[in-house]
Amino acid sequence: MLHHHHHHSPHRIGSSARAASSFETAGGGYSAASQQIVDAHQQAVVTTTTTTAAHTTSVSSHQVIATLSASTAAAPVSPLVMAAGATAALATIALAAKKILDTPSREYVAGADTVGNEYDAWTEEGVLEYYWGEHIHLGYYTDEERAAGYKKKDFKQAKFDFVDEMYKWGTQAIDSSKVKKVLDVGCGFGGTSRYLAKKLLPEHADVTAITLSPKQVERATQLAKEQGVHEKTNFQVMDALNMDFPDNSFDLVWACESGEHMPDKTKYVNEMIRVLKPGGRLIIATWCQRDNLEELKASGTSEEVMANAYENLVGFTDEEKERLDFLYREWAHPYFISYEEYARICERSGVVKDVTMADWAKETIDSWRHSIWVGVWDPWIVVFKGPKVWYKTIREIVTLERMHRAFDDGLLTYGMISCTKK
Repeated sequence: MLHHHHHHSPHRIGSSARAASSFETAGGGYSAASQQIVDAHQQAVVTTTTTTAAHTTSVSSHQVIATLSASTAAAPVSPLVMAAGATAALATIALAAKKILDTPSREYVAGADTVGNEYDAWTEEGVLEYYWGEHIHLGYYTDEERAAGYKKKDFKQAKFDFVDEMYKWGTQAIDSSKVKKVLDVGCGFGGTSRYLAKKLLPEHADVTAITLSPKQVERATQLAKEQGVHEKTNFQVMDALNMDFPDNSFDLVWACESGEHMPDKTKYVNEMIRVLKPGGRLIIATWCQRDNLEELKASGTSEEVMANAYENLVGFTDEEKERLDFLYREWAHPYFISYEEYARICERSGVVKDVTMADWAKETIDSWRHSIWVGVWDPWIVVFKGPKVWYKTIREIVTLERMHRAFDDGLLTYGMISCTKK
């Protein structure tokens, strides 16, 4: 039996226009700048329709700078010619910038451990942990907090609140005081595992946590020792699709924002159900895409096409496909499915009951712009890291804003899925 919590599933979260205007007024220069980065780079094509693609793609930023320097050193030129030259140069730079920012930089490559390597790099760099704290997942914002404005809320606290809410939501169908063995699948720096061990779980419980990133295991273990929960937590490098644990090992399996990176969603869910004890609860929180299944069925889409509907973004417009394709490829995601499909996968396993699902897009959407804001408020770690990190940061701002818009438009959803093993 599927339980759908309707109060959590707005398919559109307020109007984009409203969100955009509040964004512009929110942070003065920052919001305008961030908005301009995204808008300018979305409209650069319009600016340069007269420039041929063949010409622009062959121009590098070095050539543009050299040309500008040479022209300024030459004989005096009329202001009109200079203005025309500057406009052409800026248009070329804008198109080059758009091309660079439109080309995903961290594409998921099957079998190449893209995800583990990316998280290793992020861990070593330190920027992600500095801003996001110990939790690499979105935060939770109540109706009141959203009304008051996300900047009034502590960014890192929002993530602790998310864990509280996820635990409350996911364990309501079981007696959580009997939970002894917990598995955290895709644990990041281990922030959630440590918080569960310290605060939410019963005294006798312990947490095993897995990630593909050796650097994350190292950092998570170090933090567990510093925080006095080393005895109750155990971090390991392991592939969630091929776990070493025997069947029926855990009372609670927790997966927060790891499904996005999984190249096989069915195997991911079934593997978590396999290691769950009978009576144990699985709780998944994950970014999802809009569910097009009903419309596809209604329009008589063939079984063949339906089989790979998620990987091939069937049922989305070309513009929507382009937006999703960028977001998936920029952050090492193979593909997304809908939260309704996660629930169907649970049902199809045949060994679970009480399947519950909800869309928490409304509760989490403020995280995207909040994460840009904390960087603007306190930019120094990035400033001192040098140009390579500046460039990555500009890319992240563009991606964070595009993520906000995709969730706001209902193109992406925030899936909460939970079930109990029979």
